[in-house]
Amino acid sequence: MEDPVVRLPSRYNMATHFVDRHIDEGRADKVAIISEGRQVTYAGLEEMVNQFGNGLKEIGVESGDRVLVLLPDCPEFAAAYLGTVKAGAVAVLTNTALRGPDYAYFLDESEAKVLIVDSAFWTEVQPILAERKALGHVIVRGTVAGDHLTWSDWIEGQSPGLAAADTGRDDVAFWLWTSGSTGLSKAAVHRHRDWNYCSECFARSILDIGADDVTFSSSKLFHAYGLGNALMFPLHVGATTVLYPGRTTPEIILQAVEDHQPTLFYSVPTLYAAMLAATDRDNPYDLASVRHCVSAAEPLPPAIFQRWQERFGLEILDAIGSTEVLHMYASARPDRIKPGSTGHPVPGYKVRISDENGNDVPAGQIGDLWVAGQSTSPYYWNRPELSRERWKDGWFLSGDKYYRDEEDFLFYAGRSDDMFKVSGQWVSPIEVENCLVEHEAVLESAVVPWEDGDRLFKPEAYVVLKANVTGDNQLVHELKDFVKMRLTPYKYPRRIHFVTDLPKTAAGKIQRFKLREEE
Repeated sequence: MEDPVVRLPSRYNMATHFVDRHIDEGRADKVAIISEGRQVTYAGLEEMVNQFGNGLKEIGVESGDRVLVLLPDCPEFAAAYLGTVKAGAVAVLTNTALRGPDYAYFLDESEAKVLIVDSAFWTEVQPILAERKALGHVIVRGTVAGDHLTWSDWIEGQSPGLAAADTGRDDVAFWLWTSGSTGLSKAAVHRHRDWNYCSECFARSILDIGADDVTFSSSKLFHAYGLGNALMFPLHVGATTVLYPGRTTPEIILQAVEDHQPTLFYSVPTLYAAMLAATDRDNPYDLASVRHCVSAAEPLPPAIFQRWQERFGLEILDAIGSTEVLHMYASARPDRIKPGSTGHPVPGYKVRISDENGNDVPAGQIGDLWVAGQSTSPYYWNRPELSRERWKDGWFLSGDKYYRDEEDFLFYAGRSDDMFKVSGQWVSPIEVENCLVEHEAVLESAVVPWEDGDRLFKPEAYVVLKANVTGDNQLVHELKDFVKMRLTPYKYPRRIHFVTDLPKTAAGKIQRFKLREEE
């Protein structure tokens, strides 16, 4: 497959491509967004974007100023994000599941002049506003007590026309927060050009997305994965997206797929497993409209892939991306799937696997994964030393451990800080977790190192069982033997804990460091 060719003029504002262009190309009356009974056409979206951008200009927002967006998945999110960018400011997209101190940090780190917040998050945000020195305006979607601008009053009367700011393709357009495994969140800055590359390289080249597609993603818009899936990819081609602002349960997701009949469906391994647990062989949900299912955030266990294919007749394309690279840089392809593998590099991206000295490793050997591609963030905001460590000679150090097989299929082995040695040999938590999930009693698992009395590391597993399964000593022994029979014996978990859930990020990644901290 040849690499896509993406050519953009030096003066470029991404809103002209993802919004304005559709009016010129005759899609004004086409539905762009479906959300909780609302339908917003491309003309309606352009009007919302323009009114938002004009509102920012009216309150003094200038080129390069940061606007922090704290909204659920809804048309207003799209308007705030794209309206900020069109006005020449920088959109700072923020996790909606955090607490007040987190939002105080985000506001201080970004020095945002404007906060766009939904009333649902007001109880967390309101107590921290007074001490934010850079913050000039707070605009609330909904109604709250106090003297603040409301979205409806602020937008009312704003002109529906707005010329895009004279920005360059390499100018910063938005930030996305990424925390990795530990430490304070850091911002990966992205440019006006970046989504064009992701859209062409992954959405077109791998998924063959087109104007007739309808997309639905369980991952939310504040996260890079969800932002691409549910907004930028469909807007790239003039397709339709379905946005759901609420909490995603297996039943809600499956019902939404049946109701809206998307052709492209995106989720994460945790929810694929939960949807399987919530159905049976005679499940009532109709997924016949879906032509591609995509999974990311964590590697997809082969057992989940196989059970999903048996249950719904659909393959899942497992892929890996990162906030820094913006979206997918390696993915399975519809015609080349090996369960357990994240396939091959996406057209337009290169990867290499190196040892600790930076030398490429042979097939079968685990090493550090580096990636190069045109959508990669140029740096972390306000983190010069870390930026120098992670970006070298056009390559980005992903922080993931990987290996490739003899056919060049890529396999995830874990985060660099999740790997550990037993008897002098590396153990990949993912390998042990995938094995445990193959057992009929197990829904999810997470494996971390446990330091025994001799200060030697051994695998330790936290296991979520399927409904109506009881965790007892007999099952502990059964699971240990199950792993011993399938993997090299030193990899089996010496201790097993049965838990009701596992700590995860908003993107669905297991936070193994939190389990390690419990020791």
